[in-house]
Amino acid sequence: MSKLEGNLSLYGLTMVAIGACIGSGIFLSPSLVAGYLSSPLWILVVWGLGLLHALTGSLTFAELGAMMPKAGGQYAYLKEIFGPLTAFLYAWVTFVVINGSGIAALSLTFAKYTAFVFPMSNTGTLILGAAAIAVMAAINILGTHFSDLTAKIFSGLKLAGLASIIGVGLFFGSPARTGFHLGLKSASTTDPGIGWAGAFGLAFVGVYFSVGGWQHASYLAGEARNPRKTVPRAMILGAIVVGVVYWLANLGYMFLLPVDRIAKSNGVAAEALQTVLPFGAVVISIMIALSALGTVGINTYSVPRIFYALSDDGLFFPAFARIHPKFKTPANAIMLQCAWAMVLLLVWGTFANIITYLVFMDGIFMLLTGIGIMKLRRTRRDAERPYKTLGYPVTPILFVLMSLFFVGATLLEKPVQALAASACCLLGLPFYYYFRGKKRAAASAGA
Repeated sequence: MSKLEGNLSLYGLTMVAIGACIGSGIFLSPSLVAGYLSSPLWILVVWGLGLLHALTGSLTFAELGAMMPKAGGQYAYLKEIFGPLTAFLYAWVTFVVINGSGIAALSLTFAKYTAFVFPMSNTGTLILGAAAIAVMAAINILGTHFSDLTAKIFSGLKLAGLASIIGVGLFFGSPARTGFHLGLKSASTTDPGIGWAGAFGLAFVGVYFSVGGWQHASYLAGEARNPRKTVPRAMILGAIVVGVVYWLANLGYMFLLPVDRIAKSNGVAAEALQTVLPFGAVVISIMIALSALGTVGINTYSVPRIFYALSDDGLFFPAFARIHPKFKTPANAIMLQCAWAMVLLLVWGTFANIITYLVFMDGIFMLLTGIGIMKLRRTRRDAERPYKTLGYPVTPILFVLMSLFFVGATLLEKPVQALAASACCLLGLPFYYYFRGKKRAAASAGA
């Protein structure tokens, strides 16, 4: 079987880690967070915890990435730690819910913000969104050098756009104009029945959705130069850059808009820039459109490697494991994932109602991966570890505890979404046993 081409550099992988994080979350989630927490201090604390969660997670994943520099990243880790069933369910949920829905939602975000600058009908935005998916799929099929270049360009543009928000907020905004202060104040919630812990946990849903994505660099380990070094470094650098930029961006927002206005805003970045720049809404809409398009490309680029690895193990449709003979990319996996994303785009038309259960499922598998590194330290004491997690065991324990808090708060406060996500995960069980049976039958026939 053809193998994936290994030519990705540290810079390219870091741009993937950064670009996968910076999609539309930082332009939408601040309003969600401010809707639950009314104090600037607590808002900055929850975004700071987002940075801490991403950093402890990337440091934890880095050890696993150095130990197992294989295509599929988290899928490969979970397979080694908990066996093929857990790994399969992770890949299944990623295909059916997380990545397919994410690509659909981001492509629609791109289309709607493009429509702000170039007005079009609702049907036109759906067609443009589907076209965006098709174009990014084609770019990623053509070869990793095209994907690498696209990731670098869009990630650079996204960072430049966020730098403009930070710059405008810190230099043209001021605490006095918005009533910003860091005094202790009780967290408020739009629902009086939600306690402080629940409000903080639900606010963290938006933060988690925004900072997640640094692990995408691990999916491309099979195509990286010197993956034992470049993959861990890319995840750590990506998490640090995104966490710091997001924290500063929220500070910039609160220097330009009062917290109560942020909570009610449908486009906080546009409103914030428009307070000092008359053309700010148009500029930020273009930036958000490009940001969403870039993340569509990165999700299309990195995540199909999970399905390639799963199929290569004989636990998914064989077509997903086929490598294009000319471009050396998992072309079938990319096309099938994007085709499913187009179906979701045309059927749903929106992503707002599924964000909570999407990240709930992602949080469970992050939690399991964090536990897994501690399990491997006991069961594989003599394994080669080119990189060891800084601050072990405190670092993975913090990561696990924060993930557990997030999952628990979501289950308690949003049980419908959490249970729906769990049901979707369990739907993968019949497929797993079907493919496992076929694999065993083929092995018996070969023997």
